[in-house]
Amino acid sequence: MTSKDTSRRQFIINLASFSGTLATGSVLSACGGTPSSDDPRMVQFNYGVASGDPLENQVILWTHARYQNSTDPVALTYQVATDVAFTNVVSSGKTTALEAASFTAKVDATGLSPATDYYYRFKSNVWTSPVGRTRTLPSGNVSEVKLAVLTCSSYAHGYFHVYGEASKSDAQYALHLGDYIYEYKDGEYPAAAAVVTGRNVLPANEILTLSDYRTRHALYKSDVNLKLLHARMPMIAVWDDHEFANDAYMTGAENHTEGSEGSFANRKAAALQAYHEWMPIRTGADKSLIYRSFNFGNLLSLHMLDTRLIGREKQLDQTAVLSTAAGQAAWLSPSRQLMGTEQTQWLTNAMSISTAKWQVLGQQVVMAATWLPVSVQTKFQAYFASPSASTIGSIVAEVDAYKSALSSANPATYLTALNPVVPYNFDAWDGYPAARETILKTFAGVAASQPTLGKKLVVLSGDSHNAWHTNLNLLDGTKVGEEFATTSVTSPGWESYFPTLISTIKSLFQDTTSKSSVQWMDASRRGYLKMTFTTAQAKGEFIFVDSVSSGTYALQTPVAAETRTYLA
Repeated sequence: MTSKDTSRRQFIINLASFSGTLATGSVLSACGGTPSSDDPRMVQFNYGVASGDPLENQVILWTHARYQNSTDPVALTYQVATDVAFTNVVSSGKTTALEAASFTAKVDATGLSPATDYYYRFKSNVWTSPVGRTRTLPSGNVSEVKLAVLTCSSYAHGYFHVYGEASKSDAQYALHLGDYIYEYKDGEYPAAAAVVTGRNVLPANEILTLSDYRTRHALYKSDVNLKLLHARMPMIAVWDDHEFANDAYMTGAENHTEGSEGSFANRKAAALQAYHEWMPIRTGADKSLIYRSFNFGNLLSLHMLDTRLIGREKQLDQTAVLSTAAGQAAWLSPSRQLMGTEQTQWLTNAMSISTAKWQVLGQQVVMAATWLPVSVQTKFQAYFASPSASTIGSIVAEVDAYKSALSSANPATYLTALNPVVPYNFDAWDGYPAARETILKTFAGVAASQPTLGKKLVVLSGDSHNAWHTNLNLLDGTKVGEEFATTSVTSPGWESYFPTLISTIKSLFQDTTSKSSVQWMDASRRGYLKMTFTTAQAKGEFIFVDSVSSGTYALQTPVAAETRTYLA
């Protein structure tokens, strides 16, 4: 090893300047040190470090540690300090990276102070992990909280530039709303010809077993920009469907074939174990329970929900809902569940006892009503069946006819019993209208019973691959809150299917004459959402990059229309 190599390695370990480390990427992986006679084997920290689930006085710390060419347990010591040089260590302890846990290790570092930035690392003998920065939650009177809201990162669809940009922002905490990994085999989503160079997935098969899910998580954690994000700020995360299989529900999934792909119960158990191993999440006795609250003093209570597995009934088929009485009855059933009764009761209690101004639901799928006429949806479906200039033209003509009818004196001549306005996505809350009404009425009741607290509702969502700012209304039209739904990190949105119709789609959803719940949307770009909460407002800045398919890109600073506010 040359003196230059030694100096560089020492720089990685000591991290004299954390900001400089982020800029150079040196924080990402390290082994550091000189072997001793006690144990000369090299310990590799190939997937960096991460932190998550912060509280006022503690935070989860995560790493992956493995001896080179060995499956032996790796004894680790963790350190938390107020400075990057670790001259003031305030919390420390021991843990072990075991083969039984895929060589991952998690600890709950305690004894910390509220609203404080800390640096942390793991050590094994002379070998030292990268250094990460984390932050505890604030307490008492809080003036401002900043969140980077992220979702839907398909590795094969492109580079994780968005994670890198979020890591460089002034956000204090990362909020991941699911689809952190995708389950598809290589060349399925996207098709082989569309896989971005160098972004083929591992394993190459669709992931089904515990080993498969672990390997896929490891692939994602190897990404430079995701490492940067985890090293820069704590993450609060929930899963969505692709951490398991597409369009999952309690007992199955659209992308799971019972029998030939084993049982869904076994697949779900494997996915759950791998998720808790590889994510910086606080793990309880029941790994399937992830709904939980985080309190940011008197300003914000963040209630993280599971709208995917714990209580979701199977999605209904749109055609059956529209064409049969039984389908309509099932869709409108007052007992139809998305969250389940136990989680709903938990949320009711959590919102009731919270004294924070902003009650924020962090969850997976779009909550607001995004409905379109059957005639318009039929035109879109015709294009999918037979893409052509003709079918594109028919979509434009039908949208124009719809918008013209809305602005006419008698819209009922267009919106008839045979051409109603209906949901286009039954996997979202639109497929569970009674469950949505229950949650919104619950909050309205909570706010009405505690008017002096001035509680306001904000829902943060992911899943759709597009950006939305919507009103949250009861079925009678009463506004209860607002929703900010982030676009995806890489997964494609409307632009991948209808690249020439982006302005048409945007105007379709944003048409105010339709009494739409949509205030603003973006149908074509990848990025993240930066939410800033103060006592005066909840501000959402939709931040986009111009490409995820190239190694180079440009950050697109939000224009006025892309900064949305909800006044307190």
